[in-house]
Amino acid sequence: MKADILAFGAHPDDVELGCGGTLAKLISEGKKVAVVDLTQGELGTRGTNITRAEEAADASEILGISFRENLMMKDGFLLNTEENQMEIVKMIRKYRPELIYANAIDDRHPDHAKAAKLVSDACFLSGLVKIETEMDGEEQEAWRPKHVFHYIQWKNIEPDFVVDISGFMEKKIEACLAYKTQFYDPKSNEPMTPIATKDFLESLTYRAQDLGRLSGVDFAEGFTTEKLLAFKNFDGIIL
Repeated sequence: MKADILAFGAHPDDVELGCGGTLAKLISEGKKVAVVDLTQGELGTRGTNITRAEEAADASEILGISFRENLMMKDGFLLNTEENQMEIVKMIRKYRPELIYANAIDDRHPDHAKAAKLVSDACFLSGLVKIETEMDGEEQEAWRPKHVFHYIQWKNIEPDFVVDISGFMEKKIEACLAYKTQFYDPKSNEPMTPIATKDFLESLTYRAQDLGRLSGVDFAEGFTTEKLLAFKNFDGIIL
């Protein structure tokens, strides 16, 4: 059940908001993508854990995600414990990705930064052969991804690099709007939240446009990286 890319989100919709355009682009290039949500987002003001699960399934279909799971950790009380680390290690060893995307290293929601560190720590532990895990009664082999990239969420963190998502911005927005209970809907009677405003919805586009302006493309998503990147050639760089 190998995936080329494994994307983690503290809550359903984090991945779509942070790197939905990048995932859509990678999938269009034939890459197999898996998503693991750490919590059900059950403490969210709008919607329920049931509606969030339905919306996550719809968003996955829109993007073309191959596998999606939820680890049912506690929303709002996400902790970097050995138990939680081991659950993520099992996912990494299950999908054996070359590349992992994870939450922002600093953000408005405390769970986001916690998830970033939790996933980062688990990626290292997953490569240690003396840590033993099993799934479905079978022993798992150690596996460490080549890179861990953190997408950008609420805060305007300066990216270490950006990905050109020109041509995939509409699909990203469509996937985000699959979360009907969470985002702007003028007909909704649910309480207003910071991410349910029209301004937040519009910010998805103008932030991507601004990163695109700075990098010479139409739309881009930004990421931070945990280690220095090396390039074998410059074919993929937009000058």
